[in-house]
Formats: sequence, C-alpha cells, structure tokens
Amino acid sequence: MNLDHVFVCGHPALDFAATLRARRSTRFEMFVTPERLNAWYLESGLVDTIAPGQEDDVQEATAVREAIYRLVTDRRLGEEFDAEALAAVNAAARKTPVTPQLTPAGRYTEATPEQALATVARQAVELLSGPDVPLMKECGNPECTRVYIDRSRGMRRQWCGMESCGNKIKAAAYRARKKSAPAGAGR
Repeated sequence: MNLDHVFVCGHPALDFAATLRARRSTRFEMFVTPERLNAWYLESGLVDTIAPGQEDDVQEATAVREAIYRLVTDRRLGEEFDAEALAAVNAAARKTPVTPQLTPAGRYTEATPEQALATVARQAVELLSGPDVPLMKECGNPECTRVYIDRSRGMRRQWCGMESCGNKIKAAAYRARKKSAPAGAGR
C-alpha cells in the first residue's frame, strides 16, 4: 500500500479523516508512528516545522480523526451528531492552535503536535458548521471511504480524485466491457 499522504478531499479536516483508508475493507492506517503523523502535518502545509511527537500524540490524533470522521458522516447523512465524537473534537479545538509568525522570508509556522491537532479540530468545526456541508460526498469507489468537497459544475464529481480512485474504477469498467463484448464487436 502506498504510504504517501494524499490531499484530494478539498478540505484539510477531510484529508485528515481520510488517513485511515479503506474503512469498510482492509483498513490501512497512515498514522503508524509519531513521525508519520508529523509528516502529515508538514505535507498538508499546516506547519513548516513541528516538534518531535510521542506515541500519545498518535493516539490522541487518531481518536480526534475518528471523531471527525464520525461527525462528517453524521452531517453528510443528515443525522444528529454523535455526542462522544462532538465532545472529542470540541475538546481538541479548545486547545492552543498553530500560530503563524511573520519573518523577513514570509509566513513561518512552528508547532507542537498538540497545536497542530487543535488546528485540525478547529478546521473540522469550521467545515461542519459552514456552507460546504451540502457539498460533502463520499467517493464512488466502493473500496474508498474518503469524503470530499464536490465543487464540480452540477455536483457531478464521483471520485475523491482521478489518480487515487477514478482511473482505477474507469479502467476496471473498461476491462469488464471488453471481456463481455462478443468477439468481432467494435470492428
């Protein structure tokens, strides 16, 4: 399985929630070490540098991530928010967030894993209370459980991303059509 972090969801909180992949089948965890968690914070552009993390930071981040995913699912399906998930995200959002600083070279952000997580939790609060809620959709790939913001015209987007899911599904459908086509068809 590819260990690269992918940012295709259109919102940082949704990309964060997508770091547990294939939730309905093989379940692939991206945050296996404090270093992998910190790599996500760096690659997402949330921070420029981050203090080394501990195992506790990973446990906290995965708990908040699962709470965000639950709340996103609840909101997407028009259900009441799960009280435990709501408490977990709000508790994380109350902590001190990342604070950008201005340097002669431009914006620079140093953080601890706790500050980075607080910032992601705040982003989830903004998303789930904001105007993009109706645009949230789950990827059309049955193996994928990413939720993304569909800003396409007519809200016709089906996949979290063409590279990650769309091409795979389209190629599989093409192969299936070729296989079932009678011999001599298409000439």
